[in-house]
Amino acid sequence: MIRGIKGVKDLLPAEALRWRHIEDAARRWAGLYGYQEIRLPIFESTELFARSIGATTDIVEKEMYTFADRDGSSLTLRPEGTAGAVRAYIEHNLAASPLPQKLFYLGPMFRHERPQAGRLRQFHQFGVEFFGVSSAEADVEVMALLWRFFTSLYLPHLTLELNTLGELADRPRYKSILRDFLLTRSARLCGNCLRRIETNPLRVLDCKVPECREASTDAPQIVDYISTPAQEHFASVQRGLAALDIPYQLNPRLVRGLDYYTLTTFEVTSTHLGAQNAVGAGGRYDGLIEVLGGDATPAIGFAVGLERVALLTAETATTAEVPRLYLAAFGPLAMSLGLPLIDELRSAGIPTDMDYRATTLKGHLRQADRLRCRFALILGEDEVGRGTAILRDMQTKEQTDVPLASAIEHVKARFLPIEK
Repeated sequence: MIRGIKGVKDLLPAEALRWRHIEDAARRWAGLYGYQEIRLPIFESTELFARSIGATTDIVEKEMYTFADRDGSSLTLRPEGTAGAVRAYIEHNLAASPLPQKLFYLGPMFRHERPQAGRLRQFHQFGVEFFGVSSAEADVEVMALLWRFFTSLYLPHLTLELNTLGELADRPRYKSILRDFLLTRSARLCGNCLRRIETNPLRVLDCKVPECREASTDAPQIVDYISTPAQEHFASVQRGLAALDIPYQLNPRLVRGLDYYTLTTFEVTSTHLGAQNAVGAGGRYDGLIEVLGGDATPAIGFAVGLERVALLTAETATTAEVPRLYLAAFGPLAMSLGLPLIDELRSAGIPTDMDYRATTLKGHLRQADRLRCRFALILGEDEVGRGTAILRDMQTKEQTDVPLASAIEHVKARFLPIEK
């Protein structure tokens, strides 16, 4: 027997129903905020991710699924969505639109990580990207969308954590100060953090190793080294969140260690997820479009891990199924009429099912119960002879004879009030 690949999960029907509920909520909230869907390629040029994420990051160095195409070019399964969205923004000249570009995406991403709860090698994200607006109000809107999406799903024990990275011009001075501090604690840092001291010291603050976190507890905070405009921007973001009654906590350790990230950075965590507690995260990346060959453009976005959302909704989400109709047609003549009838019912927008293996009324009704159908339309040889069918309420057991010629209209009359 061939089994699935480690770190790649099948979504069976019951779980897929919950995922559809989550994805429908994502699309609904994105639409309410004016975001339009973009569908990005599963794989891109490796250079795109090396330049956008950073050649020295763990993602690029260790986690990407990279392969050579037949022409010798290097391709990579996308490890995240922002780089592809930015590439599309530049390539298709979306900046020419007089409107700010507000995009969202849903789909699989790929990283070769150690599989664990909520972290797989093929995982899925809901992400948004807001291009062209530099004001704090754009930051607040993006975080409000993320928070409303989560709260509409009744996710438990959420915390919105907030920080600022200042402007790009603030970074060199702070990096130098932070590097000097970390060198005094180098004996207590892990191997990755020792390497990061020289390549990207901000990433040390984001390390999850307990010894590293303890060693850097009293590290200098970037908020103390940022410019006055950056301080004003951060204050405006906090006022905006307060005006919308969105609770948040300041977290000076919350960083995005790539050079193009600026100003606001944020993350939503849940205590129900253990060590890997982030459900969604984002930030402002005003430098990325220019890095990838476009004009300097402000931008902010977030990404949500749908596997982690699904873990949190396992006990809280209500995913009521559409009430279904079961067609119980048995006997040669009834079956000959049943096949076109079930097609007409489905074409009329009524979810209808039937087990073609069942040959008796008892067998059909048993299957209708197993499928949890609200109604059954019974059509046997006797009913065909009378030109009628029997509409049975599977909950109350009430049965009504209906003319076969107008059976669909009778079903609609009973079915649609249940849907509402």
